[in-house]
Amino acid sequence: MSMLETIAASFFAWIDAVVIGLAALARRIRPVRRICVAEQEDGSFMMSMADPATRGGKRRDAPAARQLQIIGATFNEPLPAEWTKLMRGSEVELMMRSSRFLFRPLELPNRATEFLEGIVRAQIDRLTPWSASDAAFRWTRPRPIAGERIAITIAVAPRSAFDALAQIFADLGAAAVAITTETPDGQRVAVHDAKAAADAARGNRLRVAVLGICAISALATIASSVAATILVDQLGAQERQIHRRIAERRAILRGDVGSPGGSALELLEQRKQNTPASVMVIEALAAVLPDHTYATELRIDGDKVQVAGVTRDAPSLIQLLEQSPSFARAAFFAPTTRAANETGERFHVEARINPYFGTAP
Repeated sequence: MSMLETIAASFFAWIDAVVIGLAALARRIRPVRRICVAEQEDGSFMMSMADPATRGGKRRDAPAARQLQIIGATFNEPLPAEWTKLMRGSEVELMMRSSRFLFRPLELPNRATEFLEGIVRAQIDRLTPWSASDAAFRWTRPRPIAGERIAITIAVAPRSAFDALAQIFADLGAAAVAITTETPDGQRVAVHDAKAAADAARGNRLRVAVLGICAISALATIASSVAATILVDQLGAQERQIHRRIAERRAILRGDVGSPGGSALELLEQRKQNTPASVMVIEALAAVLPDHTYATELRIDGDKVQVAGVTRDAPSLIQLLEQSPSFARAAFFAPTTRAANETGERFHVEARINPYFGTAP
C-alpha cells in the first residue's frame, strides 16, 4: 500500500469513528424505545416493551403485554391509547414463527466470507421457489467446518408475506420495523431490518456533513497555499530571468559567444556523447529480449529505460539485461502477473542505460 493510500485509509477511518461517536451520542441523549411483537403458535401476536438497558429486559413504566390478532392489514381491535403513544418513534421487532420460513444450509470456501451478500443473492433462485427480488432472506453467522470451509443457514420467505405486517406498524409511527425468526438450531436471523437501513442512511448523512466541513477547511487551506505558491513562483521567475540576463551579458563581455570552442558548444558535444539515442536503445533491447517476449510499453527517461510486456520467463529477462553491455542494474519495478486469457507473464522491467553504445566518434 502506497503512502497516499495509507493516508486516505486513515482519514476515512477517522471519519467513520467520528460518525459512530456522533450517532452513539445522539442515541444516548435521545434513547429509542423498543417494542417486541412475537407471533404465537395460534397465529396471534404478543406485544411487549423491551429495553436491553434495563434489568430483566423490561422497563419499569412499561404497560402490560398485550395479545393481538392481525386480520388482513389491520388489528382486530384498536390499540389502546397508551400503546399507540408508545409506538410513535419506537423500533419494532416482529418475531415470526420459524414455520413461515424455508431454511437452506450452504457450504462455502473460507474466502467467500467477504462476498456473502452477492453469493447468497445469486443462490436464492436455485435454493428456493422465489427470486431474490421477491424474497426476504438473511443468513446465520458463518461457522467454520472441515476443509477450510464455512457453513451458513439461509432463512427465506416471500417478501409479500411481511410487507403488509411491517406497514401496519409503520403507519402507527414506528421509526423502524425489523422482522426476525429463529433457525432450527436456535440462532436469531433478521430477514428484514429497516432499522439497519435507517441507521445507515443516518450515518451517511452524518458522514456527508463531516466530509463537507473537512472539505471546506481543506479548500480554504489550499486556496491560501496556492496564492502563496503563485506569488513565490512569480518572484522566483523574475529572479531567474535577472540572473540569466546577467550571465548573458558577462558571456558577451568575455567574448565567449560565437567562438568555436565556446562553453555552449562544448556542453552540446558532451551531451551528445553522454546521451544514447533512443533508436540505439531500442536496437539494444531488440537484441537482448528473446523471441517469446514482446513489449507493449517502452519509456526512456534520461539514463533509465522501462519496458512492460508479456514473456514466458520473466525472471530470465533480468539476467539477459545484466549480461548486455548496453544496460546495467536491471530490476522489476512492478509485480509480475499472469492473466487468465494470456499464455505468458506480464512483466515490468527497468534498467540503467550505459552512456556509450559502441565507439564514440
